[in-house]
Amino acid sequence: MKIGVVTFPGSLDDVDAQRAVRIGGNEAVALWHADADLKGVDAVVLPGGFSYGDYLRCGAISRFAPVMAEVVRAAGNGLPVLGICNGFQILCESHLLPGALIRNDHRKFVCRDQRLRIENNRTAWTSAYDEGAEITIVLKNGEGGFVADADTLARIEGEGQVVARYLEVNPNGSLNDIAGITNQRGNVVGLMPHPEHAVEELTGSGTDGLGFFTSLAAATFA
Repeated sequence: MKIGVVTFPGSLDDVDAQRAVRIGGNEAVALWHADADLKGVDAVVLPGGFSYGDYLRCGAISRFAPVMAEVVRAAGNGLPVLGICNGFQILCESHLLPGALIRNDHRKFVCRDQRLRIENNRTAWTSAYDEGAEITIVLKNGEGGFVADADTLARIEGEGQVVARYLEVNPNGSLNDIAGITNQRGNVVGLMPHPEHAVEELTGSGTDGLGFFTSLAAATFA
């Protein structure tokens, strides 16, 4: 599959995401924020970083990038989209996912290996995992606290839209220990931790994140 990885001004993990895509057995296609063209890709990854310097709010400016108009349109038609960290923030700002990401409750940047539990393996990006699987991948964020109003949170929980949940410690104050969510259709996923940093043993982070890049082979959302 051809998986596009968008580079915004300030993206840090686009090259890592491209590498993870290739290790997962897919073709990585570089996409540029200013181009309103997805180049015929089968899926899109919005990588981590500090797009547009995180001015205003994280992801708030990226929402208006020309490429995002195409991502929003294609996601509505079933294109799988994965937002990692800053990409998750962009998905929320673009209203492809509910809720928002705010500053960590302890007001400090956090960088650690983080244990997660996969709560939903029925999405385009998590089908390679067993439901309830416990994995460890890298977490690094300053504004990673997931929040939503009470009704939205109840709906997310009730409809099984929580994709992953923090285990052992809540590193940023996310409500209900939420580390990642999906839309109702299951083609759009936002995840605060970084699976692209845990796809090969060489990095010392193991391969627990690889499933996010191999799941697409079984995806039926297009």
